[in-house]
Amino acid sequence: MIPYPSLDPEIVRIGPVAVRWYGVMYLIGFASSYVLVGREIKKRGVALDRDFVDSLYSSIILGLVIGARLGYVLFYDLSAYLSHPLDILAVWKGGMSFHGGLIGSVIAGVWHCKRSGADPWLVSDLITATAPIGLGMGRLGNFINGELYGRVTTMPWGMVFPHSGTLPRHPSQIYEFFLEGVFLFIVLWISRPRVHTRGVLTALFIILYGFSRFIVEFFREPDVQLGFVIGPFTMGQVLSACMVLIGVGLLFARVARGKR
Repeated sequence: MIPYPSLDPEIVRIGPVAVRWYGVMYLIGFASSYVLVGREIKKRGVALDRDFVDSLYSSIILGLVIGARLGYVLFYDLSAYLSHPLDILAVWKGGMSFHGGLIGSVIAGVWHCKRSGADPWLVSDLITATAPIGLGMGRLGNFINGELYGRVTTMPWGMVFPHSGTLPRHPSQIYEFFLEGVFLFIVLWISRPRVHTRGVLTALFIILYGFSRFIVEFFREPDVQLGFVIGPFTMGQVLSACMVLIGVGLLFARVARGKR
């Protein structure tokens, strides 16, 4: 067993205001994506100016936050929020869904592109090639918070997380950091100059993230209010399987379009 490195989730607190590692991790992820996308636009001579990129990221972040919250409400605890609808606004209590955030950011991004006359597929490929940075950093934030831990394990790298009982568990946040963050970023970043059909990189992101998340969910503790929803599968696996199917369909459609 490896001792859990008990880190204070708060970096600093000034009165009622606290700066937390979780928020800083996402800030690093968004900032890294913003810088890399800007460099790609300049390197490839894409006709997208800085004002467009600035407003695009603002739209995507807003869509992501709203989508992540509503996704959690709909996918993970609908009955509880129907009983207490005002709790939907209590985001400080936790409860965000990646899949909902993805849907929200896609809607916001497409709306912004259509409004500005930009090609949504081009913009999507630019963003998704860098998105794994934020995903990976977010999982490190989960690890520091001691949340979204794994199932009980006898493996030598198991850890006892705060508020998870006395038994060692899989550090599933670290698994996700490497699969959904490091691995996915390397694959997409290496693939980007080799992919010439717009939308294909986006499809690869959807497929690989869905597959990675599906695998990690076998090691992650199911949500206590849901447990397993279909046989041995969790809600996260059901949603991730849908992602893979959508991604495969999108891949074939974009490849076929590129051959015309």
